[in-house]
Amino acid sequence: MGVHHTTSKKPIGLPTRGKTASNRLRRVDNFILRYEPSLLTRTDGLFQRSMFIDLGYGFDARTTLESAERFRRVNPTLPILGVEIDKERVDAALPYADEITHFRVGGFNLPLQPNERVRLIRAFNVLRQYEEKDFIPAYERLAQYVLPGGLMIEGTSNPFGSIWAANLVRKVSDGWRNEALVFSTNFHTGFDITDFQAVLPKNYIHHVVQGELIYDFFEAWKRSAVETASAKVFGLKQWFAASAEGLAAKGYKINLYKKWLAKGWLIWNK
Repeated sequence: MGVHHTTSKKPIGLPTRGKTASNRLRRVDNFILRYEPSLLTRTDGLFQRSMFIDLGYGFDARTTLESAERFRRVNPTLPILGVEIDKERVDAALPYADEITHFRVGGFNLPLQPNERVRLIRAFNVLRQYEEKDFIPAYERLAQYVLPGGLMIEGTSNPFGSIWAANLVRKVSDGWRNEALVFSTNFHTGFDITDFQAVLPKNYIHHVVQGELIYDFFEAWKRSAVETASAKVFGLKQWFAASAEGLAAKGYKINLYKKWLAKGWLIWNK
């Protein structure tokens, strides 16, 4: 269960735009807390002291600190590391550091100490500014640090976090296994499937064209929404759930548990 660390000291990557709103990533954290709370509380083996990484937290430390507050409700001693490639941003965050909350300069080559391990990485609004050719190398490098069974959630949100889409990948012995593509809405802006296309992760956003799997998925979801439009009279959540059931009926592996659909999460298992 060894973890191989890169020896490169220079952070690999580019600065994020940095701007973020309070609670922009609350729905991402809440998703993880519902999806696999045991990942945050595991203490077996190397998980005992393993960390949550907030990669590319932005202009100030708020997303990292907000996550610390949420995740420590289930694990009060969870070590958390906010990583930024911009030294000024790290310097500004250091006053908020303590024994289990850290901020360090780094990139896709995570700035870990030799005895540190990772259980969860959140990388939001980071990879979307890269070229698609950079996507796989970034993923491969990040996989080096994560314990087998750990997760990364990587995607893009709109400015207020009300709509987002993310890859959910699981660390296995030889790298990542795609577990799901997750779509999230709090319904504050209605329910329009095209809104999700605008926040697709980098490996999908340029592929919503005929002949591609993600194009077919969105076309099927749009048809399902039209076919279930009568559910709108019961509310947007009911329509969202009905459209998901329509997708499943078309052969897509959709998680139909009400606890997800009622909260505005559509999980397409890969």
